Amino acid sequence: MSAKSPAAVRGPGERAGDPRSSSLRLLAALRPERGLVTVSVILAVVSVVLSVAGPKLLGDATDLIFAGVIDRARGIDFGDVGRLLLSVLVIYLVAALLAYLQGRMTTTIVQRVVRRLRADVQAKLARLPLSYFDRQSRGEILSRVTNDMDNLAQALQQTLSQLVISALTIVGVLGMMFWISPLLALVALVTIPLSGFVAGRIGRRARPQFAAQWASTGRLNGHVEEAFTGHTLVTAFGRQDEMAADFDAHNDALYRAARRAQFLSSLTQPAMLFLSNLNYVLIAVVGALRVASGALTLGEVQAFIQYSRQFSQPIAQVASMANVLQSGVASAERVFALLDADEQDPDPAAPASPEKLRGRVEFDHVSFRYAPDKPLIGDLSLTVEPGQTVAIVGPTGAGKTTLVNLLLRFYEVTGGRITLDGVDIATMSRADLRAATGMVLQDAWLFGGTIADNIAYGARRDVTQADIVAAAEATHVDHFVRTLPDGYDTVLDDEGSGVSAGERQLITIARAFLAEPAILILDEATSSVDTRTELLIQQAMNSLRQGRTSFVIAHRLSTIRDADLILVLEDGHIVEQGAHTELLAAEGAYARLYAAQFAQATIEL
Repeated sequence: MSAKSPAAVRGPGERAGDPRSSSLRLLAALRPERGLVTVSVILAVVSVVLSVAGPKLLGDATDLIFAGVIDRARGIDFGDVGRLLLSVLVIYLVAALLAYLQGRMTTTIVQRVVRRLRADVQAKLARLPLSYFDRQSRGEILSRVTNDMDNLAQALQQTLSQLVISALTIVGVLGMMFWISPLLALVALVTIPLSGFVAGRIGRRARPQFAAQWASTGRLNGHVEEAFTGHTLVTAFGRQDEMAADFDAHNDALYRAARRAQFLSSLTQPAMLFLSNLNYVLIAVVGALRVASGALTLGEVQAFIQYSRQFSQPIAQVASMANVLQSGVASAERVFALLDADEQDPDPAAPASPEKLRGRVEFDHVSFRYAPDKPLIGDLSLTVEPGQTVAIVGPTGAGKTTLVNLLLRFYEVTGGRITLDGVDIATMSRADLRAATGMVLQDAWLFGGTIADNIAYGARRDVTQADIVAAAEATHVDHFVRTLPDGYDTVLDDEGSGVSAGERQLITIARAFLAEPAILILDEATSSVDTRTELLIQQAMNSLRQGRTSFVIAHRLSTIRDADLILVLEDGHIVEQGAHTELLAAEGAYARLYAAQFAQATIEL
């Protein structure tokens, strides 16, 4: 299996869905940034030390003023007071500058970590088997890659920098408080256990709500993606009300989960503020008594009150950040669950390859099942010689598309083996296997880009504009492209807007033509074109198939009459095979299918 970055590696006993292990994995993701983290911590320490020194100097200035007021003969030494205040100003300016630099550095650290996580997710998606995408909606996967990743980045950004500053501030301020007055320091600590209890109780209740919020977000995104992708179909069948009702249900579920999570999270700040004010009152009362008894000076009590404010503020911030971090950890669990999903079997360390790629394909007692208790293909054997065209027909669910999916190793066989020119494809790398294969699907897929870019997408070599035009001419794409204002530079979106469904399919056929594959797979490749265009496509395919092994999946039997071999599949088994005329003469399953289509065509006419 390919190496993973530390962010994607699980330690012993870790599993996605466990907040503790997810938190540890987030910390592990910081390891590559150890140098920047160290510098960031040093900047934070110096900034906090300077900030903590400020109130003590202000207390000394207060004592100078108070002493001057009491001793009228001596008066106030404004020079000393001014120097102290200037020192405080410089200290606070330097502390603010260091805090700014520390914040910038933390931003760099967080964004680097998230960039690596995104790269891990992208690499993981490339290693996941097709079965994973069959089980997950595209919207749910997109939500993990985008929304959850963005929320994780935001949570880290908000908490990482402030968490270090707050923790150091608590330690520094607590040390100064004990230095000034151990008694007042103990009074200030009275509310700490209560604050920890309140924050922990709120956090435990908020955590599952944040998890529910992001899970609901994924389901809502999945529904919206499906609704907009199938907007034409939804409108055609008049299902707008049902889709709107489903949206409302998902939206209400997200509203309820988000409301509970945000409400519980918002309780932290007022609770901490109440405890902070209670702490302030206790310190003010006890401090006043200590000044009256002469145990403390007025400046020391003033400094202590400032420290108590500095002490309670980071505690409240830590408690508030804990809830933000809870939301981030909930998103991290969903991202790590994706990273921990079972991958397809890795390629062999030393992959094999045919000495000469000719296109001879053999299915040797192949069996396959999607579910352990539901066999789909059983003990199928077939030999296809180089250059042969094999048509695969049969009712829906017979295993036609599954057969070519096994050939491309989108799924792995559960029994037997498939060989390409005598080499077991399980011993080949998937990249080499698929580089030898060109495929045209029933659902024509185009990406955002020009028509020329889409045609050149499958090329195994650098191609020129002349190569693209030649492929387009051979597949009858050129004639309609030249009617467009920008010709081959016409920009298409991922839905192929601006061209018809048949024209989209023609472009994908031109793409396969330019790829020059040894094996050609056509899965209902002409299903979206009219009869005249279909005849033109068939002519182009005849030239494309010369010298190449071709597998043609077809429901329209008129398109496969010239195939060298026709396989009739039923329930994953080959029930008939032979040429078109032979199978018609046998008056078996193929003849029945052909007669049924001929009768249907007559009725339609």
